[in-house]
Amino acid sequence: MPIHKTYLTNGLQVILQESHIAPVASFFVFYRVGSRNERPGLTGLSHWVEHMLFKGTDQFPRGAFDRAVARAGGFFNGMTSQDWTTYFESFPADRIELALQVESDRMGSALFDPADCEAERTVIISEREGGENDPLWLLNEAVQAAAFEQHSYRHPVIGWKEDLLRIERTDLYNHYRTYYTPNNAIVVAAGDFDTAIMLERIQHYFGALPAGPEIPPVDGREPEQTAERRVTLYGPDPTPYFMLAFPAPAADHPDFFPLIVLDSILGGAKGLGIFGGGANNRSNRLYRALVDTDLAVDVDSSFQPTIDPFLLLFSATPGPDVEPDRLEDAVWSLFTQLQQEGVTDAELGKAIQQTKAQFAYSNESVTAQAYWLGFSEIVADTGWLDDWFALLNRVTMEDVRRVAQRYLRPERQTVGWYLPEAEAI
Repeated sequence: MPIHKTYLTNGLQVILQESHIAPVASFFVFYRVGSRNERPGLTGLSHWVEHMLFKGTDQFPRGAFDRAVARAGGFFNGMTSQDWTTYFESFPADRIELALQVESDRMGSALFDPADCEAERTVIISEREGGENDPLWLLNEAVQAAAFEQHSYRHPVIGWKEDLLRIERTDLYNHYRTYYTPNNAIVVAAGDFDTAIMLERIQHYFGALPAGPEIPPVDGREPEQTAERRVTLYGPDPTPYFMLAFPAPAADHPDFFPLIVLDSILGGAKGLGIFGGGANNRSNRLYRALVDTDLAVDVDSSFQPTIDPFLLLFSATPGPDVEPDRLEDAVWSLFTQLQQEGVTDAELGKAIQQTKAQFAYSNESVTAQAYWLGFSEIVADTGWLDDWFALLNRVTMEDVRRVAQRYLRPERQTVGWYLPEAEAI
């Protein structure tokens, strides 16, 4: 479906996709801010601010918007990642104006009541401590921190606990006034509306909001990794966990789509979205090499589109009495075989078709379509989304072998293990 893109005079970017397939519409506001934009000592600001923008405004006091959405038959949410923060509402099409009202209001008039800020500190620290109870969560955080020396991707989205204990209301409000502004935002509407009328309503609700300050640049270009890094955690959980990370390119890099196919072949096809499309399958190479041979009881992989180079991740839960060296050797044997022999034409075709299917599943609803329009504009542009299938179809067997040789290298790996405390020396 064709899209309409424009800017308001205050710098707000507008993306509209009119569709009359169903009488529903979805509205997103994407802010170009996430943990990527945070510095040491103030990590977790974006996630905390996301929480605060649900605490109400003078026009929509706490709970008023929730009740209005329920009466209108809609739903809403918000989330923060490394690269962005977003809020969205989906409604029956004739109620979508409520989304514009609340999003313009919280863009310009969030309260940041000191008592609410302090209360939310407890909520977020509790959320973080809940994650700390999961050994795989802890391992992922430790591996990600070790895999980056300088870039802010080394920081968790939720923030380091020491920072969460010291951040003040002033820090939160300054972050809000710097980044949650029209010139750092994209509004996206998809669904059953008239484009001209929707643009007019967006101008009405957002056009008078003043542009914010110039956005601080993200510093910290990550140097090339030239030596293996290792992280070992010990804890009370009796189950060991293994994780392996390699530096991988950003969404707009020519190697991105060959790596998507490589990830599908090794760990199973994924949709890459937040609305489904994340299923694994038992025919991928890691499953056959590790689970079918009882070296592991579970395997997974992850590769996601990001603004800056991020990580290609693999994880496994070793089988009973399987030593770490044995599992690592099996993984590297698999990588080496792929690098030397490549993949078959049938394997390539299957990986591409499964990736297409998973992407389609994650893009079925109007809400998901609006999400993908905003997300793609953040990490690349909407042309990248338009060309998704074409770029995937261009991947060749030699492309997969080449990126396996380029990125899966011992000196580029960050190895992580979580081991039971009984195994600590």
